[in-house]
Amino acid sequence: MDLGALVERFGRGWRGPALAALIALVAGLPGLIALPPLDRDESRFAQASAQMLESGDFVSPRFQDTPRFKKPAGVYWLQAAAVAGLSHVEDRRIWAYRVPSILGAMLAAGACAWGAAAFLAPGPAMLAGAMLGASLLLSAEAAIAAADGVLAGAVTLAMAALGRIYLAARGGPAAGRRSQALFWAGIILAVMVKGPVGPMVAALAAIAVSVWDRRARWLAGLGWGWGLLALLAIVGPWALAITVASDGAFWGASLGGDLAPKLVSGQEGHGEPFGFYAALAPVLLFPATVLLPGGMLAAWKKRAEPGVRFALCWLVPAWIVFEVVPTKLVHYPLPLYGALAWLMAAALAEPIGRGVRWGAAALALLVALALATVGPLAAAKVNAGQGMVWAGIAAALYLAAGVAAAGGMLRARPADALIAGGALALLAHAVLLGFVAPSLRPLW
Repeated sequence: MDLGALVERFGRGWRGPALAALIALVAGLPGLIALPPLDRDESRFAQASAQMLESGDFVSPRFQDTPRFKKPAGVYWLQAAAVAGLSHVEDRRIWAYRVPSILGAMLAAGACAWGAAAFLAPGPAMLAGAMLGASLLLSAEAAIAAADGVLAGAVTLAMAALGRIYLAARGGPAAGRRSQALFWAGIILAVMVKGPVGPMVAALAAIAVSVWDRRARWLAGLGWGWGLLALLAIVGPWALAITVASDGAFWGASLGGDLAPKLVSGQEGHGEPFGFYAALAPVLLFPATVLLPGGMLAAWKKRAEPGVRFALCWLVPAWIVFEVVPTKLVHYPLPLYGALAWLMAAALAEPIGRGVRWGAAALALLVALALATVGPLAAAKVNAGQGMVWAGIAAALYLAAGVAAAGGMLRARPADALIAGGALALLAHAVLLGFVAPSLRPLW
C-alpha cells in the first residue's frame, strides 16, 4: 500500500481531524518544553496571568503595577486555568502558560481537516489539517504563551463550520445545529482572545462569497438568534465588568492606544511594505511549500467549485486587509492559513502539470536551503558552542526534507512528497525549537 492509499484509509471519519491535531501536538511540543521564556509579549502575558491567580482579580489583567488593557481577558483566563491545573503559580514554569497555545494549534489543525472533509476526499482533507499543523508558523506559535495560537484555533474552527454551512446550501453534506454551535463557539472564543479579528475574517468571507454567488440566503442557516444571544451572554458580563473596573479606560487603551496606531503607522517599528506576508508565506508554510504552486493553480482552475470558492473568500479579502495595515508581524495572517491548506489539498484531486511540479520542487529546495542556514548562522553569531552541533543536525534535516519533497513532486507523487518531506521537516522543527534555540544563551 503506497502512502497516498494509507492516508486515504486513516483520514476517514473522526480519525482525519484527530491525526491532524496529533501532528500539531508533535510539531509544537518540543518548543513548548524547551524554549526559555521569550521577551516582551510572552513574558508579559504569562506574568499578567500569574498575577490574576495571585490576586484573584480575573477582570482586569495587570503587568506588575500597570493595567494590561491591550487584549480581552480570554487568553489570561486560559493560561491561569492551565497553570492552576498543571503547575503552581509560584513556580513560574513557562511551559504551563503555553498549554492553551498548543491546544489552539491542535484545534486549528483538527478543524481544518474537519472543514475540508465537506468537499474533499478523506485523504486530502486530513492532509489539509496536517499541512497546517506541521507548518513552521503554527508550530512556533504553539510554543509561545500569547494569544495567537488560541486565535488560530478559534478562527479556523469558526471558518470550518461556516464553510460547512455554506457548502450544505450548495448541495454538500448537511450542516445542522452542530456546525452552527461550533461557528458561534469559534467566534466567541476569538472575540474573548483578540477582539474583532475573528468576526472580521468571518464577515469578509461571508460577504465576499455571497457577492460572488449573488445570493446570501445561506446566511440564514447560521442560527443568528441564539448565536448572538450566546455571544452577548458570554462576552457582555466581562465587557461590563471591565468597563466599570477601569472606569472606561480599557476601551480607550485597547482601541485608541493599541488597535488604532496599528492601522495608521508601523507601531513599535513593525512597519513593512505591501506584499510582506505573501513573500514570507512559502517559508512559514514549510513543509507544505511544495504544494503551494499547485494550490494556487487549483484555486484558479477550480474557483467555480463551492469548497474552493469559499476558501478563496476566506483567504483573499482578509489577506488584503492584513497587507494594507501598516503594522505587520509575521503571525498576523495565521488565521488565514487554514484556507491556504484547503487550496493546497484541493490540488491533490487531479494530476499536477510538469511545469508546476518543477517549479514546486525548486521552491521547496530553495526554502529548505534558507531554513537550513538559520540555525548555523544564529549559533555562530552568538558563539553557541554545542548548539552548533544541533544546528548542523537541523540544517541536514531541513535539506533532507526539501530533497524528499522535491523528489516526490518530480515523480508526480505529490501526496508522497508532502508526507515524506513533512516527516523530516517535523524532526527539523523539533531540533530547531527544542535544541538549537535554547542553546542560544547569549540571545536569551
